[in-house]
Amino acid sequence: MTASGSIVIEGLRKRYEHGRPAVDGLDLVVPGGTVHALLGPNGAGKTTTVRILATLLAPDSGHVLVAGANLRTHPHLVRERIGLCGQHAALDHRLTGRENLHMLGRLAGLSRAAARERTGELAERLRLADFAGKTVADMSGGMARRIDLAAAFLARPRVLFLDEPTTGLDPVARLDVWELVGELVAAGTTVLLTTQHLDEAERLADAVSVLRDGRLIANGTPGELKRQAGGPRLEIVLRHPDQRRPVLSVLETLALPGITTGDRAIVAHLAATDPLALLGTAVRALASAGVEVEELALRRPSLEDVFVAMTSEPRKHRQEERSFT
Repeated sequence: MTASGSIVIEGLRKRYEHGRPAVDGLDLVVPGGTVHALLGPNGAGKTTTVRILATLLAPDSGHVLVAGANLRTHPHLVRERIGLCGQHAALDHRLTGRENLHMLGRLAGLSRAAARERTGELAERLRLADFAGKTVADMSGGMARRIDLAAAFLARPRVLFLDEPTTGLDPVARLDVWELVGELVAAGTTVLLTTQHLDEAERLADAVSVLRDGRLIANGTPGELKRQAGGPRLEIVLRHPDQRRPVLSVLETLALPGITTGDRAIVAHLAATDPLALLGTAVRALASAGVEVEELALRRPSLEDVFVAMTSEPRKHRQEERSFT
């Protein structure tokens, strides 16, 4: 293995019994001290990949290094160097949140004093102080999720796997988690993140990989992937739906390459090198035509646009896929 990185994956494959490959020849390098997001529809292979990297699931083939340790020959070293927050809380429901964190800190090699101090710090940062004395069985799902995240952060691991970490959290708790992830990465931790919240990937990730059917179909920075999704677009929401005709006439005079319409919404894709100048021209032309606009905005492609464009499949392929399974 000649590639260098905190996580190095070459030719990773995993097939479940009587099924298609869950991971099908994945190659990926994640540099140290970065956040890498794995995106993809349900069943794309994201969680399977994380479970393999965390030594919870054996691959069928492939070579993997995690924090310098070979996954096949030295899985115990991998476990010593990683943290994991999976989709389901890995806590003892009979213990309190504080007891869980203290126990897991000790298992991670922290001294009693260090485990107590780190537990207190994370309880404060994740707003757990009023709940840490409750047993996990008596907590809400969102609160148990915060305890589980705190457990993953406890030992400041060299590599941290986060599998949909903020599912079920309120917006304030999500921001708290994002802030802690940023601090860990600034201190050198490498994070592999799966998420269905594309704003989360856009906020945290240095690089993004898109999976479909266990295969890598796109890889790059968020900016690189968004540029592949096309140029900016002009979005217009009309106050009166019957004014669509004059709006379309204005847009046609501007020679825009693609226009889609709804009941009150009209979207025009811009090919101009100076979209702001074109926006000004459109505003003046619409005003001159007497069009009453509820909303007018210039938007660039988001990661959501990238996700939809890259993971959507033709109807025929989806029908074949259903009949195969």
